[in-house]
Amino acid sequence: MNAAITAEHLTIRFGSFTAVNDVSFAVEQGEIFGFLGPNGSGKTTIIKALCGLLKPSSGTGTILGMDIQRDAAEIKRRVGYMSQKFGLYEDLTVAENIKFYAGVYGIAGRQAEQRKDEVLALTGIEHYLNRRAGQLSGGWKQRLALACAIIHSPEVVFLDEPTAGIDPVARRALWDLLFRLSGQGVTFFVTTHYMDEAERCGRVGYIYLSNLVAIGTVAELQQLPAANPPRTSRLQIATANASAILESVRALAGVREATIFGQSIHALVDTERIDALKAQLPQARMEVITPSLEDVFVTLTYRIMETAQ
Repeated sequence: MNAAITAEHLTIRFGSFTAVNDVSFAVEQGEIFGFLGPNGSGKTTIIKALCGLLKPSSGTGTILGMDIQRDAAEIKRRVGYMSQKFGLYEDLTVAENIKFYAGVYGIAGRQAEQRKDEVLALTGIEHYLNRRAGQLSGGWKQRLALACAIIHSPEVVFLDEPTAGIDPVARRALWDLLFRLSGQGVTFFVTTHYMDEAERCGRVGYIYLSNLVAIGTVAELQQLPAANPPRTSRLQIATANASAILESVRALAGVREATIFGQSIHALVDTERIDALKAQLPQARMEVITPSLEDVFVTLTYRIMETAQ
């Protein structure tokens, strides 16, 4: 397959601060690529550089084969972008916002009406055409934002935390829309803090402190050596009140890290200590598990923090 998005040794500095450090990756056409990392790690900065809104300090990238510096103007016409904060005009109605963004992209007349009907059918927002955007709920605002981001039929769409602050039902509905568009060949670059959303992506990249730490499918990330140190195992410890014993579990010999996961504890432990741990926690049920995506990212982050100390 052809790469719809590439970054090659992308570095972005603001004075003495390095916001993005030597980042390289490729996203295939029609792929939903998830991008995770703490706030301030460089996610939005990378999106702005790839969209031609920021000039890299070094390195380069491409969108649909176009250079992000040389072809920035054309890239802006060929991609869709949905920011993490609702950025449409709240005093305009749904219909007026869609018409405005169609005009921004040079779509008028019959073509504008056709595209409006298509995005309305896709997003299901036609019942709110005459409602002001500021009066919509969070989920419907995001659907409107997506409608405006794809009004010009972009082949690549950047979504910066598109489901932040909306309810689970609205999140599921928005992701259903992404899957439908992806099936039609649209490429999505999605930043998120939700692990369940990351697990829906074809591949996931994790950026921390401006550096791309890991990239791959969920299965590939779960098998990373850095997330599975030699002679360790990942345990799920189920007990009546996991929160009550968390600190005592962390204090046990052989436990490298432990955190609450639902009604259980996920712990990274020395394999040779498993029998001893079972004896020390007779009331708990223990089983060796594959690390969750959250486990992987937490472990990777701890390793980086330990190295930096």
